[in-house]
Amino acid sequence: MDISVGGPKLDPEWIEVGNNVCGTLRGWRDASAAAQHFVRAGWSSRSSSWYGYELETSWCQVEIDPVDGSDLLLNGVVDPERFHELAGLLDLGGVPGSGVRFDLIRGFAPASGWCPHR
Repeated sequence: MDISVGGPKLDPEWIEVGNNVCGTLRGWRDASAAAQHFVRAGWSSRSSSWYGYELETSWCQVEIDPVDGSDLLLNGVVDPERFHELAGLLDLGGVPGSGVRFDLIRGFAPASGWCPHR
């Protein structure tokens, strides 16, 4: 079910970059709860599968899909200069004591493609 169809679209400069961020979100009730968190922050959200969501703003577009238990996989493209904003948004999603955690890997090497960093 779609949560939001409005909101900013990904700037064209990031469309050609390809995926440069991936990670695991742990402790969310489900992908819908995570999508609602992004929508409250002004992002757009739409269903991308039975249980997954595509989340988008002008500087980032990611997909979240449920996996084992309460874990979600996240992958997509983010403006490398704003990676910390994505991490901050995920960090704010965790209510103290809720068990919400995240691990992100980013990579950005325009000339050579994927280059993971911690």
